[in-house]
Amino acid sequence: MRMYETIYIVQPDLGDEELKALSAKVQEIIAAGKGDFKRLEDWGVRKLAYPINKNPRGRYFYLRFDADAALIAELERRLRLDDKVVRYQSVKLEQEVVVPAAAPVKAAEEGAEEAAAPAEAAAEAAETTTEG
Repeated sequence: MRMYETIYIVQPDLGDEELKALSAKVQEIIAAGKGDFKRLEDWGVRKLAYPINKNPRGRYFYLRFDADAALIAELERRLRLDDKVVRYQSVKLEQEVVVPAAAPVKAAEEGAEEAAAPAEAAAEAAETTTEG
């Protein structure tokens, strides 16, 4: 079996019961295909890069499991047929990766600014050493 991750986006206005039913359905598909379910994370409602079906937002789910290629084909077929799912993508992993929990946008922006500051300082130091 190989490691896979699937990220799928559902309509943002679905109720809790519909989301639980969809999650249960995905887990059933993996269990029926003799896959090894690892984790399912709800990343919440986020703004999409472009509107899909006139909807600017979508609810993201991260799914991590071990399976064969036939199970991936069946999972993607079932996601394609479900009207609640607007987009999905499955990726084969070469090794185990650690997925960080969804961080607030403000914290991510501050982290990017802090990461840029040392790079700028290093670039200035390189300029001063080449000038001298």
